[in-house]
Amino acid sequence: MTRQTLEKYQVLVYLAAIAMGLAFGTALPGRVGVLEALLWPLLGALLYVTFTQVPLTQLRSAWRDARFMTAAIVGNFLLLPLVVWGLASLFAEPAVRLGILLVLLVPCTDWFITFSHLGGGRAQYAIAFSPISLLLQLLLLPFYLWLFLDQSLLVAVVQRELLMAFMGLILLPLLLAFATQNWAQRSRTRARYVERLAWLPVPLLALVVFSISATQVGVVTGSLPVLGGLLLAFSGFLIAAALLARLLARVFKLPATQGRVLAFSLATRNSFVVLPLALSLPASYELAVVAIVFQSLVELIGMALFLWWVPQRLFPIHA
Repeated sequence: MTRQTLEKYQVLVYLAAIAMGLAFGTALPGRVGVLEALLWPLLGALLYVTFTQVPLTQLRSAWRDARFMTAAIVGNFLLLPLVVWGLASLFAEPAVRLGILLVLLVPCTDWFITFSHLGGGRAQYAIAFSPISLLLQLLLLPFYLWLFLDQSLLVAVVQRELLMAFMGLILLPLLLAFATQNWAQRSRTRARYVERLAWLPVPLLALVVFSISATQVGVVTGSLPVLGGLLLAFSGFLIAAALLARLLARVFKLPATQGRVLAFSLATRNSFVVLPLALSLPASYELAVVAIVFQSLVELIGMALFLWWVPQRLFPIHA
């Protein structure tokens, strides 16, 4: 089996992991304590191997195509946040609103590169934008939350645990990944080691969602009435992202191959980067975790449709 095959069928892997986690948590509720203890190391490992696949050492070369970079930044960090705010406002439950904001405000930095390639886009543009996107979202996410959340809600969620999760599970893996990439540049053998790490995000994320499903089985089953509304919101986001990519490609006069990369960049989100932040929230905000995990599943199913729609209808090569 190739890595491309694993990534192609990853949604089935995650669905199976969730089903097995729910079954485990229901049948053996007394054993989930071990999974709770393993969850944070698993998340740290997942983010480390994910960040090693983001070309953090190529920031300097990323600005060679200013038109594409400007379109991607305007779309991801200026226009889409307005769409996200509108979608989150439709939900009365604060935890659900927070989960929507957390997951939809941060663009994907890894598997959108694979989807861009499979969807007929020029992957080098995705690779170039990826480190810029990661740094911008880490800088801007606190501002977005301050802008879009009620101040009372903001005070409730920004606690010491949240800051510790950011430092330990996002900033530390990011710095380690940057150091790893610098180390790997010195020899081809080391570079092959980093390439082999690209096999790990899918199985690690499967273990993470298995652990979450098992430890949060009561929350997951109790949130079923909310999932219908979330399905509509996340599906609406995908459609809005695709139409926005088409509009921006026209405004910035991007060729079809760049437009395809832009569509995948706007439609995919960094769900498991913000997952540690959601897991560190107070107990009353458990639905935020459900919203984030559910969004990743809706997105992966949506990407299966995008792989046909984007190159065939949204950005055909003769356009």
